[in-house]
Amino acid sequence: MKYNSPHSTAAWGQMAKDWEQGVDYSRLSKERLARAQQAIRHAGLGAVLCFNFDNIRYVTATHIGEWARDKFMRYALCPVEGSPFLWDPAPPAKRISSPWIADNVAAPITTMQGAIPPHMNVQRDFARQIKKALVHYGIEKEPLGIDLMELGMLRALEAEGIEVVDGQQALLDAREIKTLDEIELLKMAAAMVDATYVDIARAIRPGTKENELVAIANDRLFRMGSERVECVNSVSGQRGRPHSHTFSDRMIQPGDMIFLDIMHSYNGYRTCYYRTFICGEPNKHQIDAYETASKWISASIDMIRPGITPDEVAAVWPDAQEFGYRDEAEAFLLQYGHGVGLSLWERPIFSKRFRGQNTPLREGMVFALETWKGAEDGTGAARIEEEVVVTKDGCEIITNFPSDRLISCGLPGCEVF
Repeated sequence: MKYNSPHSTAAWGQMAKDWEQGVDYSRLSKERLARAQQAIRHAGLGAVLCFNFDNIRYVTATHIGEWARDKFMRYALCPVEGSPFLWDPAPPAKRISSPWIADNVAAPITTMQGAIPPHMNVQRDFARQIKKALVHYGIEKEPLGIDLMELGMLRALEAEGIEVVDGQQALLDAREIKTLDEIELLKMAAAMVDATYVDIARAIRPGTKENELVAIANDRLFRMGSERVECVNSVSGQRGRPHSHTFSDRMIQPGDMIFLDIMHSYNGYRTCYYRTFICGEPNKHQIDAYETASKWISASIDMIRPGITPDEVAAVWPDAQEFGYRDEAEAFLLQYGHGVGLSLWERPIFSKRFRGQNTPLREGMVFALETWKGAEDGTGAARIEEEVVVTKDGCEIITNFPSDRLISCGLPGCEVF
């Protein structure tokens, strides 16, 4: 089966040029804001107050270092109409680097995740700051959506008479369908992992440690322009069955299966991209595990087209007991699918654990599908993951490092040595 097309790889280089079309970042930011405000209007909200870093970036086209991702000291208000307002730790810098928000940026008020004690009334001051902004936009009587926030801050908003409701669903609605520029950035991010897997394959040999492969991936990705390497799962040998979901300092040995998942971000857009290798030549059990995982993922990809539901896709995968797990809760994430964009695990979600995902797939959705199968002799496991874009009549795969076979590495006579 062949799903790839000339459109399955990134079309343009990473640099902006005066002589060649590329990613249009102005169009990207305008289209994202329009989608967000349309979703906010459809949800019956006056605005959404965003603390989630990816939502902030989606509506304001601004960013700050990843060090601030979990600090809850940066937030943005996206009104149903008008320009968004950003509260950021570096307003002077933002007025220079992001002139489109220069008139709508100010310093945040934060508890530093509770480090500033409640008696200092920071929550009250924050709530009054937000109330003032709502009055400015004329939406102080409308429901205010929140994606996530500290409980004390939420209670302070309610004390100011603000009706606080769930805003995350509206923004997930907006982000579900990707624009052309978003899809191109997702292809660029995946292409960077394509290249990284070449370095990984060359490094796999007896004596190399799992954490060394993690270091190689980080080095390669950052040199190519990644802004965040969230995770590199590097799992070898018996650590792959059951899946440990983390790397260690285990030394790779002849006969080991090795699988990796590379999650990184290029201009905000993410990857989730597994590949499996073998140190030396595979035995029968390892080949069977890989071919089974490959069969399962091919069956799910064959299902992808507009109108099909996530439940229908997940139905082609085996039940948990068929691959050695007690139930779907314990096997969660092994036969799995999830949206990919500015975040991982966006909509749609594909899982037998969460049946009831009956919203049809639509053109422009981008998601990852992943399968796992342990070798019957306990020597490891196979893990394969593909990112796909839903097209008018099917899908295209944008993860292009070979997955049609178990690649042998690291010993004389192997495919990669």
